[in-house]
Amino acid sequence: MNKNDKKWYASWFDSPFYHILYKDRDHTEAEHFMTSLTEYLNLPEEGKILDLACGKGRHALYLNSIGYNVTGADLSENSINHAKQFENDTLHFKVHNMCEPFGETFDAVFNLFTSFGYFENESDNLATIKAIKANLNDSGFGVIDFMNTEFIIDNLVPENVKTVEGIDFLQKRRVENGYIIKDISFTADGEEYQFQERVKAFSLADFEALFEQAGVYLLDIFGDYKLNKFHKKTSDRLIMIIK
Repeated sequence: MNKNDKKWYASWFDSPFYHILYKDRDHTEAEHFMTSLTEYLNLPEEGKILDLACGKGRHALYLNSIGYNVTGADLSENSINHAKQFENDTLHFKVHNMCEPFGETFDAVFNLFTSFGYFENESDNLATIKAIKANLNDSGFGVIDFMNTEFIIDNLVPENVKTVEGIDFLQKRRVENGYIIKDISFTADGEEYQFQERVKAFSLADFEALFEQAGVYLLDIFGDYKLNKFHKKTSDRLIMIIK
């Protein structure tokens, strides 16, 4: 089965194989990151957080468990349907296109783990920044956690095979026309599958240009999930605090 006619991120993120391939992501590191982040931002007790591109809600669940009123939003209907089983009075999930304002405001909007830069239409990137701004209340903060593309490109592994749950995922990576592209192919239950991830290789300067166009202020930058200083040659993350 090849990619269907949907946008690549809609079909791939809706696929169960996406969650199999990335099942070994470090949950503990992610939880420590969010704890540090909420403390750094000094969010109010029971503050409202929008987890934008929340996937199956793992991080929204954790944020809710440490006392925040959390809304998770994602384009993937399958992911949101899965997450809805965890809803409570202070945890809600909704299918939503992050290019558009959510319709209410929050103390913080988190866009975590490189959930930006997928769009084929360049204007959607600016629209997303503007939507994040519209989703913030007067004292709110936006957080965009993106890969540090300079470091990633310098250390790109052209090809490897990752075996998860008996599936051999062949991953081929390249940089092409300003995008970091990963082609993923594998066989499962006797059927061949092919998917592709395409993420715009935004640099800090690219984000700064978007922020200026959107009327957003860049307040701080970190280079990893421990909130250490950003270094463009050695940091693996580009974590930006905006307002």
